[in-house]
Amino acid sequence: MIAGLCLLGNSSRAEQAWIVLDGGDGPGKGKHIVLVSGDEEYRSEEALPQLAKILSKHHGFKCTVLFAIDRDSGEINPNVNDNIPGLEALATADLMIIFTRFRNLPDDQLAHVVDYVNSGKPMIGLRTATHAFNLAGKSKFKNYTWMSKEEGWDGGFGRQVLGETWISHHGSHGKQSTRGIIAEDQRSHPIVRGIKDGDIWGPTDVYGVTLPLPGDSKPLVLGQVLEGMQAEDKPVEGKQNEPMMPVAWIKTYTGSKGKTNRIFTTTMGASQDLESAGLRRLLVNATYWGLGWEEKITPDSNVDIVGEFHPTPFKFNGYVKGKKPADYAQ
Repeated sequence: MIAGLCLLGNSSRAEQAWIVLDGGDGPGKGKHIVLVSGDEEYRSEEALPQLAKILSKHHGFKCTVLFAIDRDSGEINPNVNDNIPGLEALATADLMIIFTRFRNLPDDQLAHVVDYVNSGKPMIGLRTATHAFNLAGKSKFKNYTWMSKEEGWDGGFGRQVLGETWISHHGSHGKQSTRGIIAEDQRSHPIVRGIKDGDIWGPTDVYGVTLPLPGDSKPLVLGQVLEGMQAEDKPVEGKQNEPMMPVAWIKTYTGSKGKTNRIFTTTMGASQDLESAGLRRLLVNATYWGLGWEEKITPDSNVDIVGEFHPTPFKFNGYVKGKKPADYAQ
């Protein structure tokens, strides 16, 4: 399935820095998706390769998956917050899917993200992408940092581009899971086609967001806080679900070149969340919608897991040590 691998370093053991999955047959043939991982807790380094496999094998997209890489070992290390090799691939991307947290990328890397954001092309943000960047020092892109107070950039990349920055854990982290409820006024939206209330579930908790969401954001899925960590658990009674927080929404963003992007954001998406077929369908549908392919979204499209997928439980420092990108391509 691997079409290409970047090689790092001049030593005899050059390291593989990212994976490229060839697109098979399907509507996405000829289109390129770049998936950018890099978070310390929710195992984006596991979630995004699996999502890429689904999009590649079942839907035909060429997918490039990028990782946080330790410069010395060439291994994936989500705690390395200042190195995601391969962002140059965004120059040929038709869609960016980003799942990073508090990255402090150098200007020469982040510039590729900024150029993409201003390209007018679609984006999907997952979970901690609302607080994707925490830029220190003399970064010329400090407006992208999650706490930005620069004029026109309150809340940074998260709020201005994706629709929200980090606010809070609304559900009790690690104790209250999330059930997806379709927003009543969006039940006919193509992104939720083939999805009914309760199809989306994940062990990650609902994030708090500003109500109403800033800008032109339209909530598609609301997060019902459950009493426990099982899909069949009862909803919590009281103010946590009155009202429910949006956990997936759409919006637009117009960048410095005057081009307008289609944006889909969900505060779900941890590797364990992808065990939910409803969430996988939501992400596949959002991919098609972002590309303007609403008419190609079918309620029974293939969102099956590809290969073996046993996601690691979310926690800080819980990543599987010693993994190279190629390990997630099989």
